[in-house]
Amino acid sequence: MKITVLFTGKTAKKYLERGIAEYEKRIRRYVPFETRVVNQVKNQRDFFLLKKQEGKLILRTFDKETFVILLDERGTTVTSEDFAEIIRRKMIEGKRKLAFVIGGAYGVSDEVFRRADQIIRLSSMTFSHQVVRILFMEQLYRAFTIIRGEPYHHA
Repeated sequence: MKITVLFTGKTAKKYLERGIAEYEKRIRRYVPFETRVVNQVKNQRDFFLLKKQEGKLILRTFDKETFVILLDERGTTVTSEDFAEIIRRKMIEGKRKLAFVIGGAYGVSDEVFRRADQIIRLSSMTFSHQVVRILFMEQLYRAFTIIRGEPYHHA
């Protein structure tokens, strides 16, 4: 299974870039993996149109075979163990492509919501879309250590 994590807009801070790169390296020990960046729409003051334009860019990045999980505050709350089980199940089901979508500062369009096969939330707390990137990458790495029974996760 190949996993893609899709970010909207470039990562703004070097310390976040370094952390994301570290988790990318760790995750690649388990599966083929990539992060992709969809260009952030600029000079658009209407947030509805901004999300719609970014949504079109997001939807172009995967095909019909890709199982898409959207990270959004309106999604289902899962524990780290639940999240690992979601990934494990997709591997067992033989899913060849799994994509995680982290939207921009204003979220994602309705079209992206409809395309998502599953919607999860990282927390009941609100984080910037920049910080969510590293938090999610850590959880993705943690999920693989849980699946493999490695000591990183102390349950």
